[in-house]
Amino acid sequence: MGATTAYALMLRALFREIILIDRDEALAEAEAMDISDAGVLARPTHVRSGNFADAASARIAVLTAGAATHGSESRLSVTARSADIVQSCIRDLVAAGFDGLLIVAANSVDLMAWVAKDVSGFPGHRVIGTGTLLDSSRLQQTIAARLNVAASSVDALMIGEHGDSSVAALSIARIGGVALESIEAGTRPNAADLAEEVRGAAYKIIEGKGYTSFGVATAIVRICEAIVRDEHAVVPVSTLLTGQYGITDLYLSLPCILGETGVERVLTPHLSQSETAALIASANMLRTAKHALDRGA
Repeated sequence: MGATTAYALMLRALFREIILIDRDEALAEAEAMDISDAGVLARPTHVRSGNFADAASARIAVLTAGAATHGSESRLSVTARSADIVQSCIRDLVAAGFDGLLIVAANSVDLMAWVAKDVSGFPGHRVIGTGTLLDSSRLQQTIAARLNVAASSVDALMIGEHGDSSVAALSIARIGGVALESIEAGTRPNAADLAEEVRGAAYKIIEGKGYTSFGVATAIVRICEAIVRDEHAVVPVSTLLTGQYGITDLYLSLPCILGETGVERVLTPHLSQSETAALIASANMLRTAKHALDRGA
């Protein structure tokens, strides 16, 4: 995922320099060389391998290191293994003097974003999990395919955990400004089927190729774009909640306004009663996992 992200960032020409860090230094160097070869034909970006000291002055650090899931193994099941890796990386990064923004993509991403915030001591708005940005893109794509419209014409969100308890907020979904719920019943996609298909997408990809890379790498690039260009774009990412829907001291995904300082504002769309209940249930599931992680630490 890290190398794919670096490649995607190079193609988008967002940064003048990209540094790849891995405990396997030879692998990081080889990936950097390969991406640099592509850069000659694409974008003039300096891509190289390095260490945490090299990242001290970076504007953004993207953390993709974590435990991998296998087969039907859930994201939450690798939490303890991922936490050890994330804690080590963040400690080394902060010790080197890094003081920028953190984007966390390691699974389980909501809990790993919380671990990164806790270890770094950074304020919540500077530690961002990739969250349900990719899930939301999958939902848009799925709705678009069912209705035979362009995915860019669909406005739809997955919220909550980036995982099996994610919530499809279909009550606020729009197609060309038209509410999904107002589409004629015979042609309207089944809500439960849509949510299930989106939740299962990653498992299908992992079953086929062993991991996901291109989709999440592009999601990371989108977050970086919103920050670097100070777009004030609304993006569904995992962020520290401070009372939204009654949820506090927990990372999960809601639509957020992103700019050069990170998360500038968390939005709270008007959800249906069932969606609100599902979001709270998702938060409770994450909180239980967080408490288990705390006890393990």
